[in-house]
Amino acid sequence: MEQIIVPRIGPSILNADLSELHMESQRLLDNGADYLHLDVMDGHFVPNISFGHPVVKCLRNKIKDAFFETHMMVSKPEQWIEPMADAGVNQYTFHIEPVDNVSSICRKIRDAGMKVGIALKPGTLVDVVEKYVDEVDVILVMTVEPGFGGQKFMEPMMKKVEWIRKNFPTMNIEVDGGVGPSNINVCAKAGANMIVSGTAVIKSNDQAKVIKSLRDAVNDELGKK
Repeated sequence: MEQIIVPRIGPSILNADLSELHMESQRLLDNGADYLHLDVMDGHFVPNISFGHPVVKCLRNKIKDAFFETHMMVSKPEQWIEPMADAGVNQYTFHIEPVDNVSSICRKIRDAGMKVGIALKPGTLVDVVEKYVDEVDVILVMTVEPGFGGQKFMEPMMKKVEWIRKNFPTMNIEVDGGVGPSNINVCAKAGANMIVSGTAVIKSNDQAKVIKSLRDAVNDELGKK
């Protein structure tokens, strides 16, 4: 989908205190987050389990206006489209690896009133997205193996980001995994404009400063382009 590319910073709440999910999420938004990145894991596609649509719905009841992206690290993403739409999710991002009919799922997500994101694990070749670019709003390039927070950033994944930005200049490109102030310039230079940052933001003593530094880095690169 053709769109204007702007920087957006979406902290992942995976490493937050989930017993304080509403307050932790609101604090991120108050400190400048553009959206919340909600990691949903099924214990099958990835070995961890996080939370599902009932928790997301409770969070939506507390936080009315924020943009929610669910990152569906699940084996059957089609199973949760309607429940997540009902929970108030704005963007439904799913992994293409376990899916036979990506286009069908994209249509169902859009029919449910949500934006569409597709995600790639580190081992997945980037050119598989080419046939779906007209059906999605965001391509998420994983910079760690999905399923656990706090992993080391994989810089070679920036080649994927560069390829997408070169071939599809108006695509929203999201990066997720080990991203923070130490490597944001690499992500921004490659062409990423949607930045998911978990530990670096959540554990910071000055979340607003970290979020601003991430946004400024992306803004600087967008200005050059």
